[in-house]
Amino acid sequence: MSNVMLIGNGPTAFTALQSLTERFTVSVLFLDPGHADAADEVVRFAQAAHIPIFTDTSPPGIHRALGICRPDAVVVSSYNRILTGEMLGSCHFINVHYAPLPRYRGRACVNWAVINGEPFAAISIHELVPALDAGNLLFQQLVPIDEADTIGTLYERLNELQRIHLGQTVEQYFGGFRGTAQLQADASYGCTRLPADGRIAWDSPTRAVDRLVKALTDPFPGAYTYLDGRRLIVWRAEVVTDAPRYDGRIPGRVIAIDRTTGSVDVLTSDGIVRLLEVELDEGARIKPASVIRSVRTTLGLSSEHLLARIEQLEHQLRTLSATHAPSSAAESTDIPAGR
Repeated sequence: MSNVMLIGNGPTAFTALQSLTERFTVSVLFLDPGHADAADEVVRFAQAAHIPIFTDTSPPGIHRALGICRPDAVVVSSYNRILTGEMLGSCHFINVHYAPLPRYRGRACVNWAVINGEPFAAISIHELVPALDAGNLLFQQLVPIDEADTIGTLYERLNELQRIHLGQTVEQYFGGFRGTAQLQADASYGCTRLPADGRIAWDSPTRAVDRLVKALTDPFPGAYTYLDGRRLIVWRAEVVTDAPRYDGRIPGRVIAIDRTTGSVDVLTSDGIVRLLEVELDEGARIKPASVIRSVRTTLGLSSEHLLARIEQLEHQLRTLSATHAPSSAAESTDIPAGR
């Protein structure tokens, strides 16, 4: 039975490990320390199967493990570092990429697909070569993106396809199948997304706001806005259909609060988004109506909020300076009083 190593960080690792263990000996599972929680399902699965877990996922750490374990192949499913050409030449490397390659090479490809309103996501299994996500395609299947899909539901479907097809595809590769070359002329790329990129622009179209929320919900950090200068994460929202027409429109303005359901309606550039679940200042997830209480509220970080915060800080500095200033000329010199 062939011996493979799995580099599997993030939400794709579990079904990758399941699929590979059905057909191969998995000699090592690489997980970042932050993902190697004993409560995690992939950790429990690896421990039950007596698969060693290595937490040094740096390229040098992987290179050292290659020299010790001598695998027939390394399978990568979620990894955010660059593997050197020397390392890729030491044995076979196969990568799982959740995008319709050659489109959406790079990072955050499923998030970008949702944000951009793409009709499909995809799972692509390909050879790893020194160029970014550019190796021969060994397997690819499109996954329709429905209007109700979130990043979580898409990952569930993509992960299930990985569980079904990854082991079989690697086995075909060992049998000599080398797939088909990607068309470089059709290549596109997705840049890295940071938590700060998730700020909601309320002057965007309604569908764009809705897609951003759906693209950044669990297991990602969430789309966010501001409520009176405090960060408000929006975990769940929906588009209001048959919304009332507003010829006088201020994007971000709250226009309805439902005390029964706890939802809050907010204007965008062309419609209304209904907030269903939020989180304020890294607290618990709550109903929006429990913290948004007035239709005079405008969500977002306005210049008025920033100016008020600057004035508050200036006042605090003046108070602090006055508190620590010398109270008399005598206190400010070394000359004894009375001379």
